[in-house]
Amino acid sequence: QVQLQESGPGLVKPSQTLSLTCTVSGGSITTNDYYWTWIRQPPGKGLEWIGSIAYMGSTYYSPSLKSRTSISRDTSKNQFTLQLSSVTPEDTAVYWCVRDSDWSLEVWGQGTLVTVSS
Repeated sequence: QVQLQESGPGLVKPSQTLSLTCTVSGGSITTNDYYWTWIRQPPGKGLEWIGSIAYMGSTYYSPSLKSRTSISRDTSKNQFTLQLSSVTPEDTAVYWCVRDSDWSLEVWGQGTLVTVSS
């Protein structure tokens, strides 16, 4: 069975970079046809797709966040990471890493709350 686990700081100061890591167990992030995805939900708001890194390494980003977002991976550790720069309090949200298959968001991590505050 595949499991995903988010990790990283729960508090980030404004203007700094939010960095989260997703560790995948029970499956390889290079397995064909999977897209490794970051999704967030600010308090009181809906889910927002941030971006994905595909099994072959290609990246895809939300147009609204692309200028501040970088997703990368470490295949030796079976991990992928999110970096969101120049954060503001509006970036406060629960962040999930997710395994996607053709927009079927089938496996989710537990989610982690990241608060942007001084």
